[in-house]
Amino acid sequence: MSDSTSGFTVEQPVWDEISPNGERRRRARVRHAALTILYHPDIRRAGERAILGGLAPGRPASLSRLEPVFEPPYRSGARPLLDRCISRSPLPVTREPDGAVTISVRGSRTRLVVEGVLVPQARSFRPEEIERGVVLELADRVVLLLHTVPALLPSYSAEKLGLVGESEGLQRVRHEIRRVADLEVPVLLRGETGTGKELVARAIHQASPRRDGPCLSVNMGAIPPSLATSELFGAVKGAYTNSVRDHLGFFQRAHGGTLFLDEIGEASPEVQVMLLRVIETGEVQRVGAPGLQKVDVRLIAATDADLEDAIEAGRFRAPLLHRLSGYELMIPPLRERRDDFGRLFCHFLAEELRAIGEEHRLIPPEDTAPLWLPTSVVARLARYSWPGNIRQLNNTVRQIVIASRASETVEIGPQIERLLKEVAPPPEPEIPAPAPPPRRRAESGDYRSPAEVTETALMEALRANRWEVKPAAEQLGISRPSLYLLIDKFPSIRKAADLTREEILEARQACGGSLEAMVDRLEVSKKGLLQRITQLGIE
Repeated sequence: MSDSTSGFTVEQPVWDEISPNGERRRRARVRHAALTILYHPDIRRAGERAILGGLAPGRPASLSRLEPVFEPPYRSGARPLLDRCISRSPLPVTREPDGAVTISVRGSRTRLVVEGVLVPQARSFRPEEIERGVVLELADRVVLLLHTVPALLPSYSAEKLGLVGESEGLQRVRHEIRRVADLEVPVLLRGETGTGKELVARAIHQASPRRDGPCLSVNMGAIPPSLATSELFGAVKGAYTNSVRDHLGFFQRAHGGTLFLDEIGEASPEVQVMLLRVIETGEVQRVGAPGLQKVDVRLIAATDADLEDAIEAGRFRAPLLHRLSGYELMIPPLRERRDDFGRLFCHFLAEELRAIGEEHRLIPPEDTAPLWLPTSVVARLARYSWPGNIRQLNNTVRQIVIASRASETVEIGPQIERLLKEVAPPPEPEIPAPAPPPRRRAESGDYRSPAEVTETALMEALRANRWEVKPAAEQLGISRPSLYLLIDKFPSIRKAADLTREEILEARQACGGSLEAMVDRLEVSKKGLLQRITQLGIE
């Protein structure tokens, strides 16, 4: 299995569909370099990209006012950057024999800044830098992201489902929404705080047959145990002090629709017991009511907590997790959707300017007129890690817009300046460290970004830990949710849910019925294999 960082054009073998005789065919997954517009004097162009698929040693590409052409993903309308401050004389983009890529400024008047550092002559990028994403500033007018995209883009639907972005991670989320929306199974959304879990829940509801019904949201951590029963399931008049009328709970009000249980990991033990009973029976009992009431509600839960650790610590009930996770959907953090930064930033910028009546700021300036929002600010924000994800980005844009109200140029207040100071300097070249021994837990402080984990390292860790997620994540020094995202990112790693009935039966016969041997043969976890066997009704 080749590493994904061997150059601009990378082949990675991945498993394709199962052939009729049960064998798995292999195909090559190829990634190309791409340039995505993060910011442009015409902010409507944010998110357009140019794929540099033909870049090879001895065959450079050009970056200038007229080359290459950029177009919106999955749509037509290609055009070059066309800003008059960018020179027609190109910046040559060359791939070196060792896989590195060099951008030269010799012979061009275009000012190039890379990761906040002015490039006087040329700058080379290691393959892993490009895989992570490199922020470029051209002529103090345009901000680009140099990164990679699949050579064969998936044929996703153009429907946005209310979600802003076109990155691989968000397209996967949209694909999974469409796959699960029309089913009645409960869905568990996992992801860091601020990643947009409620937006995804509403997208599932809108894409489902229940779209004409109610879609209610409740923060489970905000319900005190003493009020949980009445808040969730309702109460009849006189059931408690000051109860002067019948009260409908969230389940009754969501009847025929969807109920979104946010922060499910913060639910109290008493509330967890109540929820488990309702999910199992489909019936609720109002406080003070003599009988049970049937409810028809589709549940979507969300958490940024590690529920498996909470179960081990006794803070969360395992049966409730199993009931809620009929289908799990992982939502990537913003730092893993870097090409979506410009789309999100300009979307929020337009919203906030309209809110204060200054949408004229959105009109592209004439020719070489100065920009209201300097590109250096956008570039520094693009290099920030955004621990608060999309919510933090939205709040930051609002802060900038309000602080700059009625100003001729953007004013950066102390809050934003403090945030910008946290932007890390360009990374120094790293010497790859040897892989840690199997099943060794990462020491405190050893945890790293999932973006640093290669497909090869992930496969080795999963195989060393017999495809068990928790010890593999500990060995790699990442969280379990991050490991799930990596599994989705690398199609060569199959999940138990992908196994067919015929494949399991063939493996059982070949392994003499030994479950342990089947785990090694099928390369899935024992727990996942057992769940898949149960789902398929195999004796």
